[in-house]
Amino acid sequence: MTGQPVKDPLFRHYLARKTLLISLVTSLLLVVLWWLVTAMGWVKPLFLPSPGQVLSKLGELFSTGFANATLWEHARASLFRVFSAFALACLTAIPLGIFMGIHDLAKGILDPVIEFYRPLPPLAYLPLIIIWLGIGETAKVVLIYLAVFAPVCLSTRAGVRSVAREKILAAATLGASRAQIIRHIVIPGALPEILTGLRVGIGFGWTTLVAAEMVAATSGLGFMVLNAKDFLATDVVLTGILVIGGIAYGFDMFMRLLERWLVPWKGQE
Repeated sequence: MTGQPVKDPLFRHYLARKTLLISLVTSLLLVVLWWLVTAMGWVKPLFLPSPGQVLSKLGELFSTGFANATLWEHARASLFRVFSAFALACLTAIPLGIFMGIHDLAKGILDPVIEFYRPLPPLAYLPLIIIWLGIGETAKVVLIYLAVFAPVCLSTRAGVRSVAREKILAAATLGASRAQIIRHIVIPGALPEILTGLRVGIGFGWTTLVAAEMVAATSGLGFMVLNAKDFLATDVVLTGILVIGGIAYGFDMFMRLLERWLVPWKGQE
């Protein structure tokens, strides 16, 4: 039953609530396990602080901060870098992905370049970006942008290629222009894949954040984590990791809601 599309809205709602409940219980059990491990002294606080220590450190970081900036200032710097790169990727990767999906020539030219750099870890081409762009904000945003661009562009291309040819031919037969076909047939048909690419892309963006903030940063969540590591401040490191993960998870939830609103037919026959 789990692998089949569900048409009944009430049943889909029941499954969604059931999944949410399972997720909440799983999260609670993980926190309880974390608390138990630290409370029993199985792991030293230097290596794994307790949930209470991390919560206390979270409040301290908001008020007094760390490395000459509060937690909000670190988060604001990281959010600017990640979402600036994300916005640039949306503005460039989606049109190029549509173009690659429509024109074989564009696919032949751009596909090898994207597929070549896509599997490369950001740290591999970070030195080249520093040589080209220096150590300012531009280099950080470009590094994250490159991580986001590839999955968004390739997902868009795949979505365009998956649009049923019969729909395109039917629209052309009825007299639709090329622009109308792209706007009313191709883009709506590719939208589920585009949104999936955006979700994957923003995940890669947050993954690349720490690498980007290795470049002469003075603020940012990744910078805070790296700086805390030098002082063996494990509670700060863990707090930073949880904040990064929480923000990324929150945005992913937002993208899922957006997906349900824009493409409610996804997963249904």
